[in-house]
Amino acid sequence: RTAGSSSDGTADSDDSADHEKTDSSRSSTRLTRASLRLSQSSQDAPPDMKQLAERDESPPRTPTGNAPSSESDIDISSPNASHDEGMAKDQKDSCSDPSHRPKRRRFHESYNFNMKCPTPGCNSLGHLTGKHERHFSISGCPLYHNLSADECKVKAIEREKQDDERSQGQSEESRHATRHQVLVLLQKGVLYCGIVSSESSCGASPTARQVKYKEKVQEMRKRRDAGLTKEQKEKYMEHRQAHGMTREPLLENITSEYDLELFRKAQARASEDLILCFNKRKQVFLLLMRRSYACRARSPGGSNMIKTILFGRYELDTWYHSPYPEEYARLGRLYVCEFCLKYMKSQTILRRHMAKCVWKHPPGDEVYRKGAISVFEVDGKKNKIYCQNLCLLAKLFLDHKTLYYDVEPFLFYVMTEADNTGCHLVGYFSKEKNSFLNYNVSCILTMPQYMRQGYGKMLIDFSYLLSKVEEKVGSPERPLSDLGLISYRSYWKEVLLRYMHNFQGKEISIKEISQETAVNPVDIVSTLQSLQMLKYWKGKHLVLKRQDLIDEWKAKETKRGTNNKTIDPNSLKWTPPKGT
Repeated sequence: RTAGSSSDGTADSDDSADHEKTDSSRSSTRLTRASLRLSQSSQDAPPDMKQLAERDESPPRTPTGNAPSSESDIDISSPNASHDEGMAKDQKDSCSDPSHRPKRRRFHESYNFNMKCPTPGCNSLGHLTGKHERHFSISGCPLYHNLSADECKVKAIEREKQDDERSQGQSEESRHATRHQVLVLLQKGVLYCGIVSSESSCGASPTARQVKYKEKVQEMRKRRDAGLTKEQKEKYMEHRQAHGMTREPLLENITSEYDLELFRKAQARASEDLILCFNKRKQVFLLLMRRSYACRARSPGGSNMIKTILFGRYELDTWYHSPYPEEYARLGRLYVCEFCLKYMKSQTILRRHMAKCVWKHPPGDEVYRKGAISVFEVDGKKNKIYCQNLCLLAKLFLDHKTLYYDVEPFLFYVMTEADNTGCHLVGYFSKEKNSFLNYNVSCILTMPQYMRQGYGKMLIDFSYLLSKVEEKVGSPERPLSDLGLISYRSYWKEVLLRYMHNFQGKEISIKEISQETAVNPVDIVSTLQSLQMLKYWKGKHLVLKRQDLIDEWKAKETKRGTNNKTIDPNSLKWTPPKGT
């Protein structure tokens, strides 16, 4: 509504209705007049022309072969109006029905479709979990587990019913017991300043439902047979000789039905976890490939995009367009010195340059060294050419990066891995010299050959270590890329779980966590919410200390061992730069 319109709105609605009526009446009169002219001309025309006119009166086809979906494109007063409307409706329904649409199969879908289960005699139909129509591995093969696809679906329905009944019973019990438990915790002094321990909130004594379920399980285990009969043993041996290692041994009557059902549930759960893990890896791979091809398609200059670069002993496929000079970009392949980052047109020029290049590490001050890992602080004002080349190189693998040449207000922290030939570029991050919003990272990149090895988390940890030395609270500059957001969420989760594990006090606050870890309170709250560790109760926000997540994190840390890539604060030799 405009500023001068009335607040009532009735007059405007009446006027609009009148306009709609007049427009509709005008369009109908135009249609009827056009139809009369067409009918008269068809009567006067010869038979051949009539056939052509009748043929032309059919709904016009779109490039895909379908009729138009709107009824205004059809002559409603033509002699074949009802027939045309019926055809249009049928075609409209067929267009809306996804089963009639032409399926567009991508490469990975056709690849999965052509895969087959390795079990002999299996047609790859069904799944052990009962939730999928096909399988491609032994872990999800019903035939390998001596089951059929229908039996797996029935078992999946039974498991869902049991889970629903169990969740309903637990919710009812927790609803009645929560108020009493919290009051008891307040009396015992377990609840302090918004901290609730998950161990203490669960209660030590079992409920009546748990006692009843335990007795039921004991009865089911007592009823199981003492051993296998002779006929059953012969049947098992025949099955083993017939199928060998291509089938699972028969498990009936070996243990109780309850334990066998638990084993089947564990198998289905493991198969589902394998599918989830595979899908996550496939999504990351497809995301990278899709971004690479999409950026190549929409890159300025069309084919003037660098597709590969020769960097040290690696040949890297690029993901995005980078504004290198046109004479270099149209080559399609670029040769880059891994020490000074100078770009060249041919391998011969690169070979000659490497024979003369005296650089073996980035320019600037080495502010961190532990083992083979070093970090160099490079000033964009003092080493402008190097920083510009670094930004151009990073743009090949970053979508949101917009800074290329204005590098003077930034400091670049370049991480390298040293060997007998020099310090090889692993990754870097940049930060503003004077950030009013306390951003400790403006741009961060791990080179593709060093991804998924822990170096990205080391760069993030190093940026927060600098914020601790500066006695500030830092946060990365937004927007974050997809891979950057995944890395930062993983880092924040690890920092919070480590803090909760080492915390031994009785009172805690988000402000204290932020001051000790240098993580922004907004990032802490979002991470707690994603971990379901922040609850709202009686007008207050409580932090739930989930021991299951802490134990899971501790097990992963133990599995990684002492060779885990971490930043040692004692190896940092750095003082905050003075304001410029």
